[in-house]
Parts: sequence; structure tokens; C-alpha cells
Amino acid sequence: MQSVNTNVGAMVALQNLNRTSTDLMSTQNRISTGLKVGSAKDNGAAYAIAQTQRSTVASLDAVKDSLSRGVSVVDVAMSAGAAVSDMLTQLKEKALAASDTSLDTTSRAALKNDFESIRDQITKTVDNASFNGINLIKSGATDITALANADGSSEITVAAQDLSLGGGTVSLTTTSSFSSATSAANLLTTIDSSISNVSASLAKLGTSSKALDNHMSFVGKLQDSITQGIGNLVDADMAKESAKLQALQTKQQLGVQALSIANQSTGTVLSLFR
Repeated sequence: MQSVNTNVGAMVALQNLNRTSTDLMSTQNRISTGLKVGSAKDNGAAYAIAQTQRSTVASLDAVKDSLSRGVSVVDVAMSAGAAVSDMLTQLKEKALAASDTSLDTTSRAALKNDFESIRDQITKTVDNASFNGINLIKSGATDITALANADGSSEITVAAQDLSLGGGTVSLTTTSSFSSATSAANLLTTIDSSISNVSASLAKLGTSSKALDNHMSFVGKLQDSITQGIGNLVDADMAKESAKLQALQTKQQLGVQALSIANQSTGTVLSLFR
């Protein structure tokens, strides 16, 4: 039936053209954002999962920061501990030299002054071994913890190592010295014990530092894997979208032509009245 009131062909052509325009807009949005799921409207389930994983990735940044601070604190403590160990070796050298009974009083006094100067330097080194206000080797130092996962339910603990004079690890006290060959010889055992104890403490700090480094490397890899997973969920295939764009643009042009032809079809009714 020919009708000038209802043009079915034009209605169908318009519906197809609108559908093509909607698809074209969606494709253009994917190309401009690089995302096939840019909002919950695109795919609610995928968007919810991606948002949760994005939160995890952001939280892992805080974990890496915490681990980095921990590594820095331990590294400073290890550097100071190595310096303490070196100074204890120097003290042993001075005490051993002073234990020589053939040494004259003046030379022994000079060795004593050197001994006491190095001894006092140990205290200065220990007291200044701080990073961000944290000192792992001073007297009364407490253990530190670093975040290990995104929800804060796991931590890595680094035990403090008291390397202060008279603190237990270092048997020498702040007043340890010698005045004779005998007292100098008596200090050798104490110094040897201190050197051994400091070496054990440095080994513990080294193990802790390695653990922090290894976990920070793991967190970085975990973060990359999660980010890749998010991309698999929401990233658009740009090659595919580009091809689709070309097809939709052509389809849109054809739709416009089809609508134009459908609109002209009612003109044939005029020929019936000629």
C-alpha cells in the first residue's frame, strides 16, 4: 500500500541509521579512551573487578614505600655497624700494642689516647645512625616493621641490634681503657668478644635487608601482573576498533542514502494523479 502518512521504509532506514550511529559513537569512545570498559554502563561486572584491582595496585604502592623506608633504615644501620666493627678492630690493635711490656710509658700513653678517642667515636657513630628518625642500633632501639601486602594484614619485622658501648653486643663500656700492659692485655678478650658479637648482628641485619629487597621485587612483579590483568579486562583492541570504525563509517553513509531513497519513495504517488 502506498501512503503519504506512513513511510515504513523510511522508519526502518532511520532505525538502522540510529543503531549505526550509536555503535559508531561507542567505537569512537573506545578509540579515544583506549578502553572497551570505561564505565559500569559498558560492562558492570568487568568494571567492578577492574576497580577492585586498581585499588589493590594503588595499595601496593604504599607497600613498596614502606619496604623502601625499611631498606633505608637497615642499610644505614648496617653501614654504621660496619664502621663500629672497623673501630673495634682498631681498638684491638691499640690494646695489643699497649700490652707489650717493653713499651715505654710515653708510647703507652699515646696509645691510650688513641684508644679512648676511637672508643668515643663508636658512641657518636651509633647515636647518628638514623634514617627518618629511626635508629636500629642505638641503646633501647625497638624493632621496625614494614607492610607486606595490600590489606596490611602481613608485615616484615626487622629486629633491632644494640651496638652501643656496654649494650650487651659490645662488651666494652664508655669508660673502658688501660693504664698498663696488663690492663691492656685484659681488654683483648673483651674486644674479641665484641667483634664477634657485632659480626653476628651485622649478619642478622644483612639477612633482614635481603628479605626486604626480595619482597619489594616480588611486590613490583605482582603489581605489574595485576595491572596486566586489568588491561585484559578493560583495554580496547585498537586494531580491531580501527577496522570496526571504518566499517561503521561506511555503514552510516549507506544508511543516510537508504533513508534518502525511502523518503523519496512517496514521490511516486504523484505520478498516479497525472
